[in-house]
Amino acid sequence: MRVAEVFHPGMLSCAATNSLEAAAAKMNSARVGALAVLDGDQVVGILSERDVVRAVAEQADLRTTTAVQFCSRQVETAAPDEDTRSVARRMLDAGIRHLPVREGTAITGIVSMRDLLAVETWL
Repeated sequence: MRVAEVFHPGMLSCAATNSLEAAAAKMNSARVGALAVLDGDQVVGILSERDVVRAVAEQADLRTTTAVQFCSRQVETAAPDEDTRSVARRMLDAGIRHLPVREGTAITGIVSMRDLLAVETWL
């Protein structure tokens, strides 16, 4: 199966300068586990719920600490035509649960480990 068949089109984002409090509130209200962190229209990182937990554990002030300060800066991506099993393997190897889907230079959505687990469960 291909990523194009399981990924979620569109990806929620926040500005790099948004507070962790605002970013966490956005994730909570949208019921998602990760946001793209943007500097202008460039993706500079991915902020996950794990990153927010790390900030809390490090006693960061969630009102003044910015999303870019705690996001994962090494942004790996998947292509829509990639095989879901190979993408799942890459995610496991990297220890990540969310992977943006890139078509050319544009981020068009996100695939999560949950999406890939559902594929394996229902095949």
